[in-house]
Amino acid sequence: MNGPLVERRTFIGRGMQWLAAVVSAAFLYPLLRFTGHRIPRKPRLVEVAAPLPLTGVYVDQDFLLLADPHKAEGAMAVSRICTHLGCRVNYQQDKQLIECPCHQSRFTLSGQRISGPAEKDLPVHEVTVNRDADGRVVSYVVTI
Repeated sequence: MNGPLVERRTFIGRGMQWLAAVVSAAFLYPLLRFTGHRIPRKPRLVEVAAPLPLTGVYVDQDFLLLADPHKAEGAMAVSRICTHLGCRVNYQQDKQLIECPCHQSRFTLSGQRISGPAEKDLPVHEVTVNRDADGRVVSYVVTI
């Protein structure tokens, strides 16, 4: 007679354990999810005064700003961090391209990969062109 009673108690005990596990998971899930939450960093705005150098390329520590004030499109900024190993790329004026000094990855002025060990294009940053009332370019604001 003790057999069915023990089985019932075991069944109820295990059911309570499962219920406690489910309730604990329901309470712990939001906490565990919160601990993995990362706040995205605020974008950094860098203002570059016009006019740019005669080459049309402004070299900053973090980006290359390419602009032609006569074109309606405005300007574009390309990251100086190579997508291969993170070296700072340089603008080669004589070759009209961007080159990594570490492993000679080459990119077009728009950041597209030409050759080298880098497999991805350079990231492009958003640029806002500020103009005065006469339509002349006053400054460029690069969002990093």
